[in-house]
Amino acid sequence: MDALIATFTSPGPELLQLGPFALRWYGLLIAIAVLIGLNLSSRLARQRSLEQGLISDLLPILVLAAVVGARIYYVAFEWRDYKHDWWRVFAIWNGGIAIHGALIAGILAVVLFCRWRYQSFWDVLDVLVPSVALGQAIGRWGNFFNSEAFGVPTDLPWKLKIPYALQSPEIRSAFPSQEFFHPTFLYESLWNLLVFSLLIVLFYLGSKGLMKLPSGALSCIYLLTYSFGRFWIEGLRTDPLCFGALPPACEGGVRIAQLMSLTMLAIGIFGLWWLYGRKKKLPDPGRPRSSTT
Repeated sequence: MDALIATFTSPGPELLQLGPFALRWYGLLIAIAVLIGLNLSSRLARQRSLEQGLISDLLPILVLAAVVGARIYYVAFEWRDYKHDWWRVFAIWNGGIAIHGALIAGILAVVLFCRWRYQSFWDVLDVLVPSVALGQAIGRWGNFFNSEAFGVPTDLPWKLKIPYALQSPEIRSAFPSQEFFHPTFLYESLWNLLVFSLLIVLFYLGSKGLMKLPSGALSCIYLLTYSFGRFWIEGLRTDPLCFGALPPACEGGVRIAQLMSLTMLAIGIFGLWWLYGRKKKLPDPGRPRSSTT
């Protein structure tokens, strides 16, 4: 009975179907994450004395850039599945996005937006990263409903059941007769909740003057903590983006998300060393030089 209670089984990707219209869990979760993120980041922006309405103006641009970037990133590393039917590139409702692509495109969008609005890039990014971490925690449950992004087989009590009929041919071949796998979506969701909690606590300690939190420190802490968790969780995944090999084992190749995680870890550590070790401000790529004093 305990094992049954602890076993996760997806009810399917669709919440409801009305004729040709289908409401998918993944889309609903992303919409919820965006709305929560708008409210949270707007409140944090007021704490940082940023321009009123700044986050509301930025959000549509940021969401569009993140979605497009996430799709381009995924397709670029899975081009073998799209090169003979490139119209599928636009079928994003069938799945296939990558958070690292969203982060790269999102950061570029914030840089351009800050240059346009004469804002400090690091101040804006600092009020966004807690919402990003929370949004990732919420969005990961879309993988659960889609029966994707799961790990290697396991007998742990909190295992995820992926019925044989829903498994890809590659998974069936690599793990024959297996139906229970690591719920890596859950691991990353819980990790991102911890990252979110840490960022929020640090933000308010800094805003109350209880600790020194220079502009950009929170963003560096996000890069470091998120990437640390993603690196080890990615090692369990059976559907990683690979360079030089194919999933699920990715043997002889490189897991792209792990490589990106190491890069983001290095950036985060270097940024914190710059702020606290050298006691210097981070270079601001957002505010045009002519606006600085």
